[in-house]
This record gives sequence, structure tokens and C-alpha cells, in this order.
Amino acid sequence: MNGRERILAMLEGRPVDQLPLMPITMMFAGDHAGVPYGEYASDYRRLAEAQMATARDYHFDYVSAISDPAREAADCGADIRFFDDQPPAVDEGNARLEDKCVLDTLEIPDPLTAPRMLDRVRGVALLKEMAAGDKLVEGWIEGPCAEAADLRGINTLMLDFYDDPAFVRRLFDFALQMGLRFAKAQLDAGAELIGVGDAAASLIGPPLYEEFVWPYEQQLVAGLHAMGAKVRLHICGNTSKILESIGRLRCEIVDLDFFVSVADARRAMGPDQVLLGNLDPVRVIRDGTPESIQAALAECHRQAGPRYIVGAGCEIPRGTAPQNVLALTQYARASV
Repeated sequence: MNGRERILAMLEGRPVDQLPLMPITMMFAGDHAGVPYGEYASDYRRLAEAQMATARDYHFDYVSAISDPAREAADCGADIRFFDDQPPAVDEGNARLEDKCVLDTLEIPDPLTAPRMLDRVRGVALLKEMAAGDKLVEGWIEGPCAEAADLRGINTLMLDFYDDPAFVRRLFDFALQMGLRFAKAQLDAGAELIGVGDAAASLIGPPLYEEFVWPYEQQLVAGLHAMGAKVRLHICGNTSKILESIGRLRCEIVDLDFFVSVADARRAMGPDQVLLGNLDPVRVIRDGTPESIQAALAECHRQAGPRYIVGAGCEIPRGTAPQNVLALTQYARASV
């Protein structure tokens, strides 16, 4: 099996020759390929170069167009700070929707003309060409809660849940429609899997998640499935109290951050949900040894059972020793 075939087999419940290997690499990939991260996040050719080099040298089963969470917000006119060798960042002190009335006039950007969204679409197309069917190509969008936080400011959004729930729903609907449009452009360019990053969803309690976030995530997942996409949900942080709700979304892959027990996720989501994670990216992967990493993976695998993909709780940090990343590869190869 090649990498693409291996991932698709896992997602479809078919036998695999080894566990799929899908760590998130962004700054690590840039450093590995000698690409300053400012270029990685702004030039699709440099991103594709770094992703392909990293996937080739570490034998990953996929490549991804993920780079930073600010692409959609930037094309909506948000104030974004760019750096030579760090990820772009939203300036929340000057939020695009500091005035809620701006939402009434805000238009969803066209991913085929909006600069930062188009750059990712082009990255997907180039990755598809370069991977040549050997690696699965993953596109990426922001989920409704994360995108709302980028546009409104995360602290202000938390107050909006109580002060103006009708506005929150209108903002989430805007983020939902933008996400679907952005995903469609990436699918048309060659992505088969769409990653959905909704980190802010881990910062609210279960009642708010059920009332506000879950319905829009559910519509997003259903819309992506209707387009023929596989879906990978990535919510950074502690999602322990909303695991059952996440399982009801029916994503093909659910990433688990290191705060979350793999065993609890398996119990909450049932035997068929494919789980990915949940190694602590810093203490286990960056600061560990190949031996301790493989031992931690074996425990994750034991708790998850056979429907499991090798990866970390979040991004592999820059500065991680090559032999520590290769420990992931070696475990995946020896797993079946």
C-alpha cells in the first residue's frame, strides 16, 4: 500500500498493512526544508516543497496545506501581523468585527481571487501534482468557533455567548458558509481530506458547545461529506467533556490533544471512530527519546484499538530531533 491507499483503507474500515502516519508539521516542515516560515505561510510553492520533503524523508502518508489559522480572516480584512520566521497572527486588539454591525456588510471572500485563500488552493493543487497519488492531500479550513474568534476577538466572543446569542449565531453561520466555500475550492484543486481546526471550541463548557458550536460543526461536516470530502476534526485543548458530542459529528478522523484520554475518547465515540493522537508534542515528542515515544505510542494504540492513526496531540514542534520524529515512523511500520 502507498500512503494514500493506507489512509483511505483505514477510514473505510478495510485492512491496512501498517498504521497510517499523519503528524501535523508546519514549522518543523519549514525548518526541515530550509524554508523561513514567513515564506512557508505566504508562498504555496515553498509550502509544497517543504511538505513533500518532510513526507518523503519521514515516510508520512499524507501532505497538508495547513499553515496558520489566519487565511480566511485575512481575506475578510482582519488585521494580520506577518513575521519572517513565525506564523501570521491575528491582531485581536484591532478585531475585524470589533463593531458587530460590520458583519451585516461583510461579504464571503472568493477563494479563487482572495489572496491568502487562493494561495492555499494553489498549494493543494501543487501538492496533488507532486504527490502523484502516493500521498493523500489534505486541505484545511477554520471551524465556526475558531473563525468567529479570529474575526470578533476570542475574549469578546466569550461575552457574546451571553450578551448577544443572536449575533453569535449569525457570525457562526457566516463562518460556516465561508468554510464550505473555501473547502469546495480546495476539493476542486485535488484535496481528498479536509482538516477542520476549531481550537476555540475547547474553551467553552458543554452546554455552550451543544447550544452554539455543535450545530454549526454538524452542518459543516454534513456539507463537506455532501461534497465528497473526508473530514478530520482538530480541536486543540481539553475536549474531555464534549467527546460524546464530537463523536456524533461522524468525522472520519478525530484528533485528540494530549489533555484528553484516548481510552475515554474510545468509550465516548464507540469502536468505529478513527482516532489520532494524543502524544504531548513538547514533553513527549520534542523532549523525549525514541524509546519513550514508542512506549507512549504503544499505550495510545492499546487504548484506541485498531482504528488508530499515529500522530501527536498537535503540531510537531520545531526543534524536535529527527530521530524522535522517525520514532513515529518506526512505530507505525511495526504496528500491524
